[in-house]
Amino acid sequence: MTALTLNLNSVIKLTREQFYQLCQENPDLKLERNAQGELIIMPPTGGETGKSNSHINAQIWFWNDQNQLGEVFDSSTGFTLPSGADRSPDVAWVEKSRWDALTKEQREKFIPVCPDFVIEILSPNDSLIKTQKKMQEYIENGCRLGWLINRKKQEVEIYRPGQDVEVLKSPQILEGEDTLPGFVDKLFRPRLGIKL
Repeated sequence: MTALTLNLNSVIKLTREQFYQLCQENPDLKLERNAQGELIIMPPTGGETGKSNSHINAQIWFWNDQNQLGEVFDSSTGFTLPSGADRSPDVAWVEKSRWDALTKEQREKFIPVCPDFVIEILSPNDSLIKTQKKMQEYIENGCRLGWLINRKKQEVEIYRPGQDVEVLKSPQILEGEDTLPGFVDKLFRPRLGIKL
């Protein structure tokens, strides 16, 4: 099952609060909204994708727990980007000063910032082109580093502001660079299904 996109703009243009309420009233649906206001209904992931997501999220969480440089979020967290899009990356990290600047109310709803770091893991039914566009959207909205993990092709696409996308084939390690200083995942490949 692939993601479905609904264009309701000719019927109703949802405000940020209405979209948030729609998500709260339909907790069994994973919903995103692009900058044009179209609703995207995301299907659940399969076991391998979910396992990979859990492993990499745990690695980022452990790194952050040791360094205390920000906050880590899972795929159920909504972010309202400056463009107006509402997205839920598979893994997200927000630098501490940006998180601390948010009010309690802002923290309770969809977070009104673009994460500093995101990971999207391509599910077998995901569109590569649409996911690549989503990664570009994160970068255009202020994300400093993004990884698109394509288990099927054994690739990781690395997104950085002002640079061409770097594609790594069966990488030995992934590094957090200046965004996640000191983060190195040497056990990355076996956990995410990337093989030699």
